[in-house]
Amino acid sequence: MQREVPASHRTGHGPQPITEVGPVAALARKAGKLEALDRALRQTLPSPLREQVRFANLRDDRLVFLASSPAWASRLRLQQAQILAAARAIGAHASSVTVKVAPLPPPDPQPEQSKPLSPAAALHLEAAAGSIQDPELRAMFLALASVAETADSTPSATP
Repeated sequence: MQREVPASHRTGHGPQPITEVGPVAALARKAGKLEALDRALRQTLPSPLREQVRFANLRDDRLVFLASSPAWASRLRLQQAQILAAARAIGAHASSVTVKVAPLPPPDPQPEQSKPLSPAAALHLEAAAGSIQDPELRAMFLALASVAETADSTPSATP
């Protein structure tokens, strides 16, 4: 026998998004603040440097950055005064900049280009369709065979 909870004690209607639940909500807020700080601070950097560094954390009045190589780390250290001034201007209280060398995450993978269907593959699909009893499956094989490159066409996307 289950006990029914009075309506006045219910805390909402349906499940809550995970970003609104306890420690996860605090973590999501911190991540959002760090991402905004990353965008704001990197905007003040020269273009080639901006793409090679990432803001990682604000810890004990230190701005922690990650650089993709020791050379980029050195260039970022030369910008320390400018970075600290920008941080103070946006309300981040920092007195030093720490730069660590770490490879940047790989860029988002591009969707793989599909290879065109060859005329030989189309012939095999048509032959297979001829031996299939199911009319729907046969139609699918023939539709697939129809998208094959013809001998006089050229591929639409060449690298």
